[in-house]
Amino acid sequence: MSGIDIRAAVGLTGRVTLLLAVPLLLPLAAALYYGEPVLPFLAAIAVAVAIGGGLLAVGRDRDIGTREGLFMVTVTWLAVAAIGAVPYLIAAHGVPGLVAPQTPTSTLGSPVNALFESMSGFTTTGATVLGVIDPAVHGRAMLLWRQLTQWLGGMGIVVLAVAILPRLSVGGAQLMETEAPGPGIEKLKPHIAATARTLWTIYIALTALEVALLVLVGELGLDPAMTPYNALAHGLTTMPTGGFSPAARSIEAFAMVTQLVIIPFMFIAGTNFALLWHLLQRDGTAVLADGEFRGYVTAVVGVAGVLTVILALGSAPGAVGAAVVDATFQAVAIVTTTGYASVDYTAWPMAGQLLLLVAMFIGGSTGSTGGGIKLLRWVLIIKAIRRDLFAVVHPRAVRPVRLNGHTVDEDALQSVQMLTLVYLLVLTSGAVLIALDTAAAGLETTGLELIGIATTAIGNVGPAFGQFGPMGSFLALPTVSKLVMIGLMWVGRLEVIPVLVLLTRAFWRG
Repeated sequence: MSGIDIRAAVGLTGRVTLLLAVPLLLPLAAALYYGEPVLPFLAAIAVAVAIGGGLLAVGRDRDIGTREGLFMVTVTWLAVAAIGAVPYLIAAHGVPGLVAPQTPTSTLGSPVNALFESMSGFTTTGATVLGVIDPAVHGRAMLLWRQLTQWLGGMGIVVLAVAILPRLSVGGAQLMETEAPGPGIEKLKPHIAATARTLWTIYIALTALEVALLVLVGELGLDPAMTPYNALAHGLTTMPTGGFSPAARSIEAFAMVTQLVIIPFMFIAGTNFALLWHLLQRDGTAVLADGEFRGYVTAVVGVAGVLTVILALGSAPGAVGAAVVDATFQAVAIVTTTGYASVDYTAWPMAGQLLLLVAMFIGGSTGSTGGGIKLLRWVLIIKAIRRDLFAVVHPRAVRPVRLNGHTVDEDALQSVQMLTLVYLLVLTSGAVLIALDTAAAGLETTGLELIGIATTAIGNVGPAFGQFGPMGSFLALPTVSKLVMIGLMWVGRLEVIPVLVLLTRAFWRG
């Protein structure tokens, strides 16, 4: 007897897949406005409706349990990434005999490359295989879709579905807990659907505020390169901690004032959105008393401070101010896993690059849009280590681990340690596979590059090091390595365990 109701899980997957047709209307409208081809987006809408409708037809409308929730969330992320690749493929190939290709030389004409870019978008990784990032080449509407995929994936596609589909209110907590980044979600409202709507409302409001400020920067002449289109593009990719920019050299292409506007929004995006809700309720003590938030601030300030010293030591006396801004920007961008770059940090001293590699493992707060292992887990691991070291000196002492005034259950500590270990094992396995594949393909890579590739993929960070740094791309990687990265991005966004559970015999048995 099966231990999972596949038809119920498939039916819910169909509902969420159908939703993807709605956001595709935005790049479709942009294509009409700019006089660009609309077929790529019409085709993607048709595919979303066909797949979603087909899954609904074979599925059934029933309440779900833990197994159905795990299956639905993991499969949904694969489905939306596949559908999200359709516009790239249609733009590159057109429809033989009917429509000419829009960008026949696009690197996204390869199905693997198209899926890579789409998965990188929806998982808010920000790694790219675009050989050229230029609106004049790919079209503004296509790049807008690329940025929109990150915005949709930031707060979570399933969380959005729970917010607007009444049918998902039953079992919604299980779905959100499976998808939401971090050990769990805080119920902000009496009903889980209301909590999902609250999270998305905060997310939308912050995005709109950032876009408005960036438009103002451009209109005031402080940064002529910050057009309304660029303001929207960066608003859509900052709040999800995504990092896709329509500029080839990321934020380096814009003035320092733009960087100063984006820094606080990256920091906010890496903060637990439940704390932001408490702040809106004028409960500032909840923010200041939160152990994870204090650890988050300490990590960002610490990385920024050390980077400032490293850069200042090698800077001319008059360039110290720029070094401070660059160090702060990159510290926030990497710790929050946004992945923007205000400078080519691959030219920094090796000490600075290694520090950024360490920062990739930190991640944002739980309940934020950031990736990585998450600050809460590191806080608990450090507290557990301190407790164990204390026990060596005082073996009879009973000293529980406490967070925010509450004792942390030992089972929860073990779960945190287990997930972190599995995360590192999957990362290492991915790095080894990529090393073997690149060696077989004759592509020369360094150890820092290989570790950076796997770390940036599973941590949903974006750029790596060397030729795969912030001003480069992952286009040169062989096909197998790209597939490994796609898998790491998918596994990392769902925080490893939900995907691995599906590979166990116990999941499928009654």
